Amino acid sequence: MEMWFDRVAPDGSETRLERTLIPEVPVAIEINGLGYAVMMATPTDLEDFAIGFVVAERLGEVAEVEAHGVARGWVLRVTLRDAAAVIERVRHRTTDSSCGLCGIDNLEAALRPLSPVTAASEAGPAALFRAAAALRDHQPLNRATGAAHAAALCSAAGDIRLVREDVGRHNAFDKLVGAMARQGLGWDGGFALISARCSFELVEKAVLAGCPLLAAISAPTALAAERARDAGLALAALVRPDALLRLA
Repeated sequence: MEMWFDRVAPDGSETRLERTLIPEVPVAIEINGLGYAVMMATPTDLEDFAIGFVVAERLGEVAEVEAHGVARGWVLRVTLRDAAAVIERVRHRTTDSSCGLCGIDNLEAALRPLSPVTAASEAGPAALFRAAAALRDHQPLNRATGAAHAAALCSAAGDIRLVREDVGRHNAFDKLVGAMARQGLGWDGGFALISARCSFELVEKAVLAGCPLLAAISAPTALAAERARDAGLALAALVRPDALLRLA
């Protein structure tokens, strides 16, 4: 949508201009008929979002996704082939991002063990620099609004194969994982590139999706680096034109 703003310069001068704003709406996720979560998200690629969300929540295999527009948002009705995990973990929660933590009361559950990463990336630093330099050209929503995060599937050579955008960085990654599943795409020795800081939730999402290497434009948190090291996930951060940091 478009709205008018007054642009104020340091010298006090004002200019009225119209800006395109990124959509952000409630997206309710129902799993096998049970209310599971309400997320704030950009209402694009919602089927991808639902599948990636299920992967991140460790709920099982998706059989079907139905997206229904409602008065103020969307409802995603997901059918799993086995609903046992949902019955045990179902909870109603309202959050501002797909953080993977919201509603988990038990701290042990929040930091439950991750299976070790078994895949390996063939990408070297040159591929990471190449992908980071090209990412902006694959972000139409961010170019229009200046407010969208991106998650990209990149080849071992640094070519960007697939991108998903969202107002939330976690949502963008869920959408990417879901899109890969729907299109039958694998990591194939490549890596994931994210346009945001590397939080531990994104490390967990990468590990659960079988990603061999996660590269981030911004810095990691201490817990993100620790979880990546423990799970054997290769991690690169602060990927900028002049340098990057690689977790030793």
